[in-house]
Amino acid sequence: MEIERKFLVKELPSELDTYPCLFIEQAYLNIDPVIRIRRQDNEYYLTYKGKGLMAREEYNLPLNKEAYHHLLEKADGNIITKKRYLIPVLNPSFSGEYVSLSPVNLTVELDIFHEPFAPLIIAEVEFPNEEMAKAFLPPAWLGEDVTDETAYHNSTLSRKIF
Repeated sequence: MEIERKFLVKELPSELDTYPCLFIEQAYLNIDPVIRIRRQDNEYYLTYKGKGLMAREEYNLPLNKEAYHHLLEKADGNIITKKRYLIPVLNPSFSGEYVSLSPVNLTVELDIFHEPFAPLIIAEVEFPNEEMAKAFLPPAWLGEDVTDETAYHNSTLSRKIF
């Protein structure tokens, strides 16, 4: 189960280049259900995603380079490329009565999209459970919560006409 929230970004964190960074290229074979292929640096995956916004099933299967490129030719719509920075959330804050029973390690996955989607920047944070996701108070540099807005799903972006 993938449990994540998505945010727009008010400002980029300082010293962005000090965080780990991945190059991602992905394309969609289908959007209902979501079937995606992804190259993440030199690793390749086929992903199935179930229905849902904040929480949904997700299965990742490894591919080799040849299979990825074979499937890439069959993809519909736009190929999405982006840089993903992995930014730790030190001492995350939560609202209300939420108390984590163990230390929490969260990471903001900051996606800086390349053309034709630039200057789009989206941040995602994954959680171990829905209660934590709902109680999470994002760092000040994150902006509007767009978790429930399908316009910001990569599968939707893959169908955008320019």
